[in-house]
Amino acid sequence: MNRTSSKILSTVGRQFLSRRDFLAKTGTAAGSIALANLLEGDRLLAAPKIDPRNPHAPRQPHNEPKAKNVLVIFCAGACSQLETFDYKPELIKRDGMPLEGGPAVTFQGPAGNLARPQYKFRPYGETGKMVSDMVPHLGGIVDDIAFVHTLTNKSNTHGPAENFLSTGFVLDGFPSLGSWVTYALGSENQNLPAFVAIPDPRGVPQASVNNWGPGFLPAVFQGTPFSSSNPIRNLKPPEVFAGAKDLAARELLKKLNREHLKKHPGDDSLAARIASYELAARMQLSVPEISNLKTESPATLAAYGADSPNELKAGYARNCILARRLIEKGVRVVQLFNGAYASGGKLNWDGHSKLKEQYDVHGEIMDQPSAALFNDLKQRGLLKDTLVVWCTEFGRMPMFQKGAQGRDHNPFGFTAWLGGAGIKPGVSYGATDELGFKAVDNVSSVHDLNATILHLLGLEHERLTFRHNGLERRLTDVHGHVIHEILA
Repeated sequence: MNRTSSKILSTVGRQFLSRRDFLAKTGTAAGSIALANLLEGDRLLAAPKIDPRNPHAPRQPHNEPKAKNVLVIFCAGACSQLETFDYKPELIKRDGMPLEGGPAVTFQGPAGNLARPQYKFRPYGETGKMVSDMVPHLGGIVDDIAFVHTLTNKSNTHGPAENFLSTGFVLDGFPSLGSWVTYALGSENQNLPAFVAIPDPRGVPQASVNNWGPGFLPAVFQGTPFSSSNPIRNLKPPEVFAGAKDLAARELLKKLNREHLKKHPGDDSLAARIASYELAARMQLSVPEISNLKTESPATLAAYGADSPNELKAGYARNCILARRLIEKGVRVVQLFNGAYASGGKLNWDGHSKLKEQYDVHGEIMDQPSAALFNDLKQRGLLKDTLVVWCTEFGRMPMFQKGAQGRDHNPFGFTAWLGGAGIKPGVSYGATDELGFKAVDNVSSVHDLNATILHLLGLEHERLTFRHNGLERRLTDVHGHVIHEILA
């Protein structure tokens, strides 16, 4: 090739390779392909390999998992650590005194004096863990769970704080924990959603769908919200299509879809839509069956409190039974909410004005059903594969608000507990100060909690990423450390 020809080809953007360059680049490409295969074989690639025709097929984790499923009990409205699991005798001694050096103004206004816990604490179990009289049934499981007393949040506002707990970011638009997990692992049950969110009978939390949304992940990995009282909408087919006619129509449609897909090979969007519709068709049979609690024994209903005259407690108890049934069927992630968005704490744990009066209501609803759910999972042998997490978006201040009988928002130190697969039972990790104001010993973040959850599912939080807007995003942002001290 002469110099003039080379210049012309360069001008039009078509630069030929010499034989030497061609062989060199071919060798590099072959090496890259081989390296990719080796990395995939050793589970060292960050992004999971997803078949769009079956996006919820089970996938291998990075490491050997301790847990296959995760159940998150989320108390919306910020349940007080000082009225539940974080016992502070010094706060009792200094009841009614000002907090020296404390903030003059908190989230909602001027701070009042220190206020003792509104419930008596007593020791439970062989560990002697001090637990409030508000949650005696949960006190009965302390020997089976691990407490983390030093969680912190980046926000003291409910919506952003819920975002941070569920997605790792205070802003909207990021994937929820459940979406990350199902993106990475798929599901063991192909007839039910991989990720189910169960709203409280009183409604949804303040951040609403952000808690189970997919963010920038493919929409197929979002949570499916339904409860024992609010089934999935538009699931029941018209009567004219029931029975044999319905089954015949499904088979014909499946055949037509497969033939159509053959004519468009490589169309992942089409394959994903077909998979979504086929899952919806299977759910027409599976969801009504799993939502039908009439097959539960009277003893089980009584143990959960589903027969309670308190309709809100009974409704939440039925949701707890639904959560157990979903876990039993292999649903990967179940998110169970206790409390709904409402100002003044009437429907959730946001105890600003009359905390004791409000918590008498909320504790009665939450305590027995939640403990019964944990015990039922244990009795059925499901805890060996299931991680249970109890959490809330932040805690409450050790002082009352000025002129009120309630506590303001406190993101500086609050409590969560974990139990089941991979958890060391009967331990408490970290500590807040003597008044329960700030985390001071083994301070942890929500990122640490989420990193620990992923770790137990066999996922390395630093490797579970998704490229979005030029960045490798992950649930724990650039933070997070596994809390090994609570692991078995």
